[in-house]
Amino acid sequence: MTELLSITQDYVKNHVIPRYQNSKKGDNGIVLVIGGSSLYHGAPLLASLSALRAGADLVYAAVPRIIVSAIRSYSPNIIALPMTDNSLTIGSANRLIKSLPKIPHTAIIGMGMTISKVEALNLLVKKLKENGTKLVLDAAALVPRVISEIAETDTIITPHAGEFKRIFNENVGVSEKEVLSNVLRMATKHKITIILKGWLNVIADESGKVATIKRSTPAMTVGGTGDVLAGLVAALYSRMNSPFDASALAVYFNGVAATIATEQIGFHLVATDLIENLPKAMKPFDKISRQKI
Repeated sequence: MTELLSITQDYVKNHVIPRYQNSKKGDNGIVLVIGGSSLYHGAPLLASLSALRAGADLVYAAVPRIIVSAIRSYSPNIIALPMTDNSLTIGSANRLIKSLPKIPHTAIIGMGMTISKVEALNLLVKKLKENGTKLVLDAAALVPRVISEIAETDTIITPHAGEFKRIFNENVGVSEKEVLSNVLRMATKHKITIILKGWLNVIADESGKVATIKRSTPAMTVGGTGDVLAGLVAALYSRMNSPFDASALAVYFNGVAATIATEQIGFHLVATDLIENLPKAMKPFDKISRQKI
C-alpha cells in the first residue's frame, strides 16, 4: 500500500538521530566516498566535505592518484586514499577494499567516476556489501547491470531524470502523478530506495512509502548540488537504519541550506555555499542523549 508522507519540520525533528554524550570517534559515522577522474576532481571532494559537515566522524575519499593532491590540498579534514588507476578497474577495486583503514558504515560510489568495466563496479559493490557497508549509488554507478547486485540490499540510488532512464531503461514521466508512480514502482520492484532529483524531488522505498520535496530554489541547478546531497545521504545513513528516512532528511537539509544561501547571495550560489550553510540548516535539529557505557 502506498504511503505518501509529508517531510515537515516535525517529521525531521522526530527522525534525527541524537549524538550521544560519551560517543567516541567513529560512532557518529564512517563514510567512504569513491569517485572522481582526471576531469572531475570536484565531485568526490564536494561529497566528502558535505558528509563531514553533516556530522560524520571520518570520511575517506578514494580517488584516482592523479587527483589525490588536489583533494588533500583543499582540506586537511578528508582522508584521501589514492586509487592506482584513473578509471575503476577490477584491480583497483580489489586493492581499495584491502587498503581501507576502517570498515565504513556507508559508501557513496559514482560521482565524477570513470568506470573501465561494469564488472569492476559490481565487484566493488559486492565486496562492500560483504563487509556490512551500506551503499549509496550516484552518477556513473547508475547503470543497468548494477541492479542485480543492489536489489534487496537497502541500497539508496540518487538519479536525476536522465540517469533514471539509463538505469531502468524507461522515462520517469512528465506529470507529477506519472513520476510518483514510476519511481515508486521501480523502488518496490527492485527493493531499493530511490531519490529522484529535480524540481520535484521524489523519495520512494520498497515498502511503498513515498514523499515529495519541491526544490527550494532554482539556483540549485548549479553543478555539484547533487554531490552535496550524496554526501548528506551517506552521513545520515551511516547512523540510521532507515534508508528512506536518511534520504528524506538529506533532501530536506540540502534544500534548507540552499534557501539560506539564496537569501544571502541570490541566484549566484555554488555548491560549496550549500556545504557552508549545512550547519545552519541542521543545527536547529541537533539532539544530544546519554548512552550507557
